[in-house]
Amino acid sequence: MKENYNTQEKIYDAEVLESSTFDENIIIKILIKAGRTIAKPALEVLEMALDPYTPAQVRVSLMAALAYLIMPFDLFPDFMPLVGFSDDFVALTAVLSIWSKYMTPSIRARAENKLNKLFPFFK
Repeated sequence: MKENYNTQEKIYDAEVLESSTFDENIIIKILIKAGRTIAKPALEVLEMALDPYTPAQVRVSLMAALAYLIMPFDLFPDFMPLVGFSDDFVALTAVLSIWSKYMTPSIRARAENKLNKLFPFFK
């Protein structure tokens, strides 16, 4: 029986790349670029919420929508087919709608300054 098991065993060849094959600087640059890309809209929304010229009801709506997006509990749990992400989509649509109406050049500039402080070497 053991002989039969050994003949049915499959052997796979794999090529292993050495760490010296990869340039670590390229990987770090990719991660930093991704971080900047993700952080920029988040900082813009934060600056919009902190801006004294943003109407109070807009700030409340913005914070409520963002809080709903990061809360672990949803109206419809994400594992439910089709409807699981629909409530998140509505909240995200609300944030984008507010963002597009109330974004100003000064808010964008303040967010960019903060972004440059967080990622000083890569623009």
